[in-house]
Amino acid sequence: MNEDILNFEDHGTTADAVEKNESTPFESKIEEAQKLLEKLIEPDITLSRSVEVYKKGLKELDEAQKLLDEAKLEFQEITA
Repeated sequence: MNEDILNFEDHGTTADAVEKNESTPFESKIEEAQKLLEKLIEPDITLSRSVEVYKKGLKELDEAQKLLDEAKLEFQEITA
């Protein structure tokens, strides 16, 4: 199997991350989005801050979706 196929940006391979018990870029984006969600449910958050946090959360999820789409495409290319 071609190692370059599993690379996500310059973060190494998914297999390397799993072996080292580290998060993949996708997992990191999801974790960040979860942290942002926790901030949104804080009772003392202002409206303007909640809008900022919401937008950042959407950006993290969008980037995670792009990584997932890329991985899916690469997997389909390998198995085709």
